Amino acid sequence: MRSGVIAQKVGMTRVYNDAGEHVPVTVLRLDGCQVVAHRTEDKNGYTAVQLGAGRSKVKNTSKALRGQFAAASVEPKAKLVEFRVSADNLIEIGAELSASHFLAGQLVDVTGTTIGKGFAGAIKRHNFGGLRATHGVSVSHRSHGSTGSNQDPGRVWKGKRMAGHMGQTRVTTQNLEVVSTDEDRGLILVKGAVPGSKGAWIVVRDAIKSGTPADAPRPAAVRAAAK
Repeated sequence: MRSGVIAQKVGMTRVYNDAGEHVPVTVLRLDGCQVVAHRTEDKNGYTAVQLGAGRSKVKNTSKALRGQFAAASVEPKAKLVEFRVSADNLIEIGAELSASHFLAGQLVDVTGTTIGKGFAGAIKRHNFGGLRATHGVSVSHRSHGSTGSNQDPGRVWKGKRMAGHMGQTRVTTQNLEVVSTDEDRGLILVKGAVPGSKGAWIVVRDAIKSGTPADAPRPAAVRAAAK
């Protein structure tokens, strides 16, 4: 089990394949994605690597985190994420991961926080069809309709789909195809849409359902170690 990476969503565009067909892609950029710490079986009870990405001002970093970054000899990071890995896939502290960590054509799972929509009605939130446009319906065409039964059970069931807060939730989209990577610029092009707004931090892992390609770099594709 390999580590994933932390990337920043740049936006969406499209590229053309060999057949001349356009493919919609989301551009993800690696910004100083470095190994900050290890979690070992002996000390922590599990094996993982902690990655950091982006840059944070020292004055905005807590004293505890400043000590952790100093011990790893890396600059303060804006985002920290742990990735469970097998013992043979631990990456050296301070090493910087590159975009070639993923191969063109492989499938990945992408995790991000969706764009918040605020309070939304049932039609927008749950794709309800709405009430009829005639036959006595007035004013309430976009309402969600009946919410419960009669005397039995005499209440509204938990989880009933109704109007409420929409978005701003952690979502994982599985089995997205990596169209291409640009190691020099640190870009990963993923086919389709990715949860999150522009500039949001995105976690990219090998697809859990499809596995890791046999020729994928192990333990990771490393650009350079921090000095």
